[in-house]
Amino acid sequence: MNALFLCGKARARSPTCADLATSWGIASDFAGLSADADEKVGVEHLDWADIVFVMEARQRKRLQALFPAALRGKRLVVLNIPDRFARNDPALVALVTPKLRVALRQD
Repeated sequence: MNALFLCGKARARSPTCADLATSWGIASDFAGLSADADEKVGVEHLDWADIVFVMEARQRKRLQALFPAALRGKRLVVLNIPDRFARNDPALVALVTPKLRVALRQD
């Protein structure tokens, strides 16, 4: 399974999630939806992914508007993680771990 994690700027939430999933043996990548993202999401990211995670519902809407064809047939999951954490913040890891375990079936 290839898991793609998306947030705004690809600086905190999505890389933290990708690090966590990678530690469970899941092929993971991350990118951002903002124009000033460190790694901006593109069709190549979506083509690679089997499952796509976004942090907020508004990001799902934006992603669907930007890449409708590339998302066809993809599982798209909203994690509902607010943008208030630093990369690898223990509180972020604690919040996202159970959500990812369910979505990725990592019990």
